[in-house]
Formats: sequence, structure tokens, C-alpha cells
Amino acid sequence: MSSIIEELQSTVKKLLEDGTVGYVIGWGATRFPDRTTPVFITRPEDAHKLVWNHYCVNGTAKYALDDRYPEKKIGIIIRGCDSRAVNRMIQDNQLKRENLYLIGIPCDGKENPVCEGCQHKNPLVYDVLIGTPVEEKINPDRFKEVAEFEKLSQDEKYEYWAKQYDKCIHCYACRNVCPACNCKECYADQYRVGWQGKQNNRNSNQVYGLTRAFHVGDRCIECGECERVCPMGLPIMRQTKKMLKDINDLFGDYECGLNDSRPHVLGEFDLQDRDEFM
Repeated sequence: MSSIIEELQSTVKKLLEDGTVGYVIGWGATRFPDRTTPVFITRPEDAHKLVWNHYCVNGTAKYALDDRYPEKKIGIIIRGCDSRAVNRMIQDNQLKRENLYLIGIPCDGKENPVCEGCQHKNPLVYDVLIGTPVEEKINPDRFKEVAEFEKLSQDEKYEYWAKQYDKCIHCYACRNVCPACNCKECYADQYRVGWQGKQNNRNSNQVYGLTRAFHVGDRCIECGECERVCPMGLPIMRQTKKMLKDINDLFGDYECGLNDSRPHVLGEFDLQDRDEFM
């Protein structure tokens, strides 16, 4: 691990020294040994502040949206999930690949439950790779939790989600951290009557949660950031994975943010689409 950190720091230092990038987004230490924080390294002499350990859980890619027209390339340290986020935002025309310098680093899992089922531990796209690629495996239990939940009755499902949305406080942390939630203006922030209620009650919370689930349904990269940052502990990924499971059942194997040109399955129309639900 120490050799990877040294290589990472030296690589970032050189990129800043020669002007390849204007700054680098990565992880830094905090006063807590089991916590890291996103950092923006702008000076070569600060490259030593970068860390790489089991507590580097925050996604790094979405921070690039705060600088859509950079003077120099933005350096981003990315794992497999972060690389999918980059691909997602490029496909959404939110970022341009030529404005990014991607520092890939293989990930063997972090202190985050979602990492246990990760199928893409190595970056799918990068300009330079730090370390050696790790073994990747298909997760046969990708939708196991959803399949178990589907066995419940309609009333049981509604009661479960009603109790969950009773806890929502409309903080929008799930939206703010999600790479697929990258609209320049979210509908939930608009003040037109009928778009989204501002009340903190079950109905308003359900509308927001379900609207967001459909919005990111075929664009979710399964990074789990939405669920990790939720202060109320809502099982947001269970809802999103239900969407992904249905997409896989209807349209075949599908994962978002990979290096392919497959269109969004919820963003196209085909007369041959299955319509048993109608």
C-alpha cells in the first residue's frame, strides 16, 4: 500500500509541476484514523497530502461538475466506480473528456457495504494507472436483496416504503452526491406550482424519491453514494436496484457507465419492446 501511495503522490506532483493539470481531486487524511475527505491539490508541494487506504470511500468524479470550463485539465483520481461516473457524465454531455486527466487506481474494496458486490474494481478508463489491476468477478447476488423483497405483498411493500419516506428530511444529499443527478437545475429546486411540493411529509417525500428513482433508473452506476450519505439511513439502493433488475429482465444484461455506446434503455422507444405490463 505504501508503494502505491508514493507512486500516486509522485505522479500528482509531476503533473502539477509540468502544468499538465490545474489541480487534482483525490482523498486526504482527517483527524480521525478511519475517515478521509475529498481534497483538491493545487500545488506540487501539497501532493504528500494525498492518501490511499480502506477509508477512501467518497466519490471523486462529480466534483468536476463545479468547474465545467477549466483553464487546464482537471486531474481526478478514480477507481472503477469513479470511472463509470466519469463515463456517465460524459455521455450526459456534462463533462468533456479532453478537459480531464484521469489517474486510475485499482480498488480492492473499501469500508463501504456496496463494495462487496462491485463488479468493476479496476478503472474502465484512465490516462495513467497506479498499481496493478486486481481480479474482478461477476456478482451472482447482484439482485438477491431485490428478489427477496419482491416476494412481499403489495400492502407490505407500500407499508415498508411509506415508513422509509416518513424519515426523509428533504436534505437532497442523495441527489447532490449522485453522478447521474447532474441536471444544471433540478426539478425539485424549481418553484413552478405542481413540480415538487416543498412540504416535508409522506406524499411529498414519496414523489421526490420515486421521481428521482425513475430519473436515474437506467443511468445508475451502483456506486451506493446516495445511500451512504443519507443522514436518515434510507435504503435508497434497494429502490434503484429494483429499477435495474426490471431493466435487466426486460432488455437483457445492462450496466451503466461502461465503455460502450449502448443507448439508455429508458431513453429510446422501439415498437418491438415488450409490453406485458400494459
